[in-house]
Amino acid sequence: MALDFNAAISAISGPGSVFELNETEVDGVNFRTFANAPATVRDLFTSARDLDDVFLVYEDEEWTYARVMAEVDALGYALVHQYGIKKGDRVGIAMRNLPEWIVSFAAIISVGGISVSLNAWWTEDENEYAINDAGLSLLIADTERISRAHGPCERSGTPILGVRLDALQPLPPHVRQWNDVIVRGVPLPEVELSADDDATILYTSGTTGFPKGAVSSHRAIVNAIMAFASNAAVTALRRSSAEEGGGNAPCFILIVPLFHVTGCIPVMMSAFTWHFKLVMMYRWEPERALQLIERHKVTTFVGVPTQSWDLLENANFSKYDTSSLTSIGGGGAPAPPKLVARVESSFSKGRPSIGYGMTETNAYGPGNFGDDYVSHPTSTGRTPTILMDFEIRDDEGHVLGVNERGEIWMKCATLIRGYWNKPEATAETLQKGWLRSGDLGRIDEDGFLYIEDRAKDMILRAGENVYSAEVEAAIYEHPAVYEAAVFGVPHERLGEEVACVIMLREGGSITEDELRNHVAERIASFKVPTRVAFTSEPLPRNPAGKFLKRDLRTKYFV
Repeated sequence: MALDFNAAISAISGPGSVFELNETEVDGVNFRTFANAPATVRDLFTSARDLDDVFLVYEDEEWTYARVMAEVDALGYALVHQYGIKKGDRVGIAMRNLPEWIVSFAAIISVGGISVSLNAWWTEDENEYAINDAGLSLLIADTERISRAHGPCERSGTPILGVRLDALQPLPPHVRQWNDVIVRGVPLPEVELSADDDATILYTSGTTGFPKGAVSSHRAIVNAIMAFASNAAVTALRRSSAEEGGGNAPCFILIVPLFHVTGCIPVMMSAFTWHFKLVMMYRWEPERALQLIERHKVTTFVGVPTQSWDLLENANFSKYDTSSLTSIGGGGAPAPPKLVARVESSFSKGRPSIGYGMTETNAYGPGNFGDDYVSHPTSTGRTPTILMDFEIRDDEGHVLGVNERGEIWMKCATLIRGYWNKPEATAETLQKGWLRSGDLGRIDEDGFLYIEDRAKDMILRAGENVYSAEVEAAIYEHPAVYEAAVFGVPHERLGEEVACVIMLREGGSITEDELRNHVAERIASFKVPTRVAFTSEPLPRNPAGKFLKRDLRTKYFV
């Protein structure tokens, strides 16, 4: 018989279980942690050292765990003995999703360095900011990223180790090729590491100004990885006997960037830790994804909602065997209820899922899956989770009650320790073990969390709050709409008015008046967009999958 949510958590976290809980004090604050969690991220990597199973599939390449770890050992040796990397030194990674990205990440952390993930889409100026902000001792990059980072590295005196540089000849000064540096067969250098040591800096994908470097400890990362696995254990316990599993070995498909927390922690690191196969895509192409899902019997699809839409909208979707999929979803942006219903009805075994996490939580947070998600399609899942506590607070920090809207605060062992070189931003965001998310939401009487909007993106129209996610969900119910972004624009009398930019489906048609009437039938009149723009181009998004609303506002309404 299936268990309810709280009973399932109790069942998997009791004494003697894999996910047994204890309390750990960090900087004077007690957090729930996993008693059986490895002390460091290095320990997670070394557990795969002698496995001959295939770990990575990239284009026509297959990398076993043993091959990956041999490369990690060789790079770790080079980092220490050729580049002089010491514990606490920052080493940047700037490349598309390649096997060498994963090797670099594992090697940097394993020798005590701090892995710094640079956005692969950044311009030269953005790269220069991060290179100087983090104080990189070395940058590991592919050809395209070198073209945008070589100048900043030359000015800062940062050497570059190049990956797959066949197209980059002659080499710029201060750039060495991977195969000229790496010597296989050498041991991984020993280093003393603790759970409190820094392991990663991931730059937050802000929509205004330069990003902040979110710093995570080894403890935060290993507990996040354990927590994601505990979600799967809870789901299994709650599955009724009538539900069938996929029957295939776990296999993830990597369709989001590794420099983003979702691709790095819940996807790549979960696969590495639990010894799952990871199928890497060169770039996002829906039909190519369908081919790989069928060929490798992929079980887990984690992306932004747009990518689930793209799969279902592909003209050849029905021609491919997607029966291996058990979970389709991800996070990064709200999924309209219509998409949840389509996922539920379009896959033979796959169920819809969504998670709410941030760079600052190592992507961990509440998740919604299967029956719960179908019955609560606008919720991101139940609270509290196995590790994370939640409060909804007002502007003065007072805790609010059931179904009252306010800012979401989170407390968890997976939180970052702060922002690199930004003590003021750290103090504003992290307070006595709690993280101010900057998101607005509410928790209902059953503990389901609902994300209403980003606090800074909330529209204040004539004293009334308008939540973009609600308006977008209404717009998405129109069959002609493919993408929609809602935001506020200045209005002399009202303060702000509701605006939206819409990309229509191919062959779709709708007028401004028809759209307004459609929305007015679903939500209050003051929430109906008064400014509407249509485009034939996909709406711009940041690496986390969120619409770049400032850019849209400037392009269409200023």
